[in-house]
Amino acid sequence: MQRRRFLKHATLAASAASLGASLRRWGVPTLLAAESALPSVPLGAMAGDVSGDEAVVWSRADRPARLIVEYATTESFQDVRRIVGPAALPESDFTARVVLSGLPRGQRLFYRALFQDLSDLRRFSPPAGGSFLTAPATARDITFTWSADTAGQGFGINPEWGGMKAYETMRAGRPDFFIHCGDTIYADNPLQAEVALDGGAVWRNLVTEPKSKVAETLDDYRGNYAYNLLDGNLRRFVTEVPQVLLWDDHEVLNNWYTTQILNDDRYREKSVALLAARAKRAFLEYSPLRVQGDDPERIHRKISYGPALDVFILDMRSRRGPNGQGRETAASDATVLLGEAQLAWLKSALAGSRATWKVLVLGMPIGLLVLDDYKDPKAGFESIANGDGPPTGRELEIAELLRFVRDRGVHNVVFLTGDVHYAAAHHYDPARARFKDFAPFWEFVAGPLHAGTFGPNALDDTFGAEVRFLGIPKDMKPNRPPSDGLQFYGTVHIDGKTEVMTVGLHDLSGKRLFNVELPPVAAHSR
Repeated sequence: MQRRRFLKHATLAASAASLGASLRRWGVPTLLAAESALPSVPLGAMAGDVSGDEAVVWSRADRPARLIVEYATTESFQDVRRIVGPAALPESDFTARVVLSGLPRGQRLFYRALFQDLSDLRRFSPPAGGSFLTAPATARDITFTWSADTAGQGFGINPEWGGMKAYETMRAGRPDFFIHCGDTIYADNPLQAEVALDGGAVWRNLVTEPKSKVAETLDDYRGNYAYNLLDGNLRRFVTEVPQVLLWDDHEVLNNWYTTQILNDDRYREKSVALLAARAKRAFLEYSPLRVQGDDPERIHRKISYGPALDVFILDMRSRRGPNGQGRETAASDATVLLGEAQLAWLKSALAGSRATWKVLVLGMPIGLLVLDDYKDPKAGFESIANGDGPPTGRELEIAELLRFVRDRGVHNVVFLTGDVHYAAAHHYDPARARFKDFAPFWEFVAGPLHAGTFGPNALDDTFGAEVRFLGIPKDMKPNRPPSDGLQFYGTVHIDGKTEVMTVGLHDLSGKRLFNVELPPVAAHSR
């Protein structure tokens, strides 16, 4: 009860006045009271990338102001520590973050973010904050969730339906952290005020100016992130659950690659490279992501969460080659997926990991076929998979990675992903595969969180994938709305004593649809 009272008071930035300021900024009429002369925190605060003894706290002001973060091991803040952070300026859309370091391990910390008005240093915003559990130093139970796809296919925030309900369902499970596998926004999916559904029902969206058209400018992309945080379910979720965020295609536009030139009348800007640069800046501005000192635009990274778990977040967008048939048999610009530097980093990090479990987070599944253009199958593939046969195209990098994992004796590797808008469990085995140089592994697919439901997709036989669970009917009509209940997320639980990993797939109500226990390879056999 004390924790709930703290969270209630710590989210003052999401009060009527602050939310009203945010709604007005993004073009939503409101009758809420006028904002205070004090700075406000219209979108609240969130923590993310909790790793080792560090965590990131992010927030956004409504004017030029300096971010100050206070944190403590008690909700009364008797042992409070204060970090004076950077200035939130128009150049970053008034967003700012600080890295908290030297944190006590395995401890729930309470934090609050406030802003000092740079025009009048005597004025401070009300605080916005929450709590999070730091990474353990010793063995304990670990539980986290993952999913993908938020506000896609024209399904935005519908207050009549209850908003983005999946976030509230996940919050009720009290995970240690959450991994978003990509499509955190749908910058290329404008919203309409009403969407006709089967049977005469109507889906009614809250629509802001940036969400009324495809995103092209930096402010357009920023407005997509701000829009999602107008949802009360999501704001409560990020207050209590630290985030680990990855991008995929819809942060820019569907199925994009950097060298692409658009043939789309909706866009005045035709260079995808320029659109992607703006989109990545907005993604980084609105994410509680640890910016790497050697590369401020780097998204791939490792989350170390105690002796049982290392999580590897992989970026399959920034360097990828063009979509096509994927028939190349040797590495070239056309076969790039992770890219040489990221693949080298991943190999080194996996080989050096002492954690029992190594979880690799991908923007898309390995073995599922996804066409670049469903209206023109000859256009080739958006996916890694490109049809039955030995590895070609983008599959070459995956084959290289899987061979390395086997040859270096890297055990207990699991893949988590999203992208295809349905839930599934896939088992890969060289006994079924055209490529034999790897050890069997599992891949689990979850999503959408709040978007249209599609699928299922066909598997190719390159890596011997087999469907062990499918969360949707095989004859389902495509693009089912969130109100159909076919929204999915996954959970991972690692037992602190046995280190057995239990993976579950859940629907919108939280019902567990699939469950599998994975015992780790014993330490003496690694």
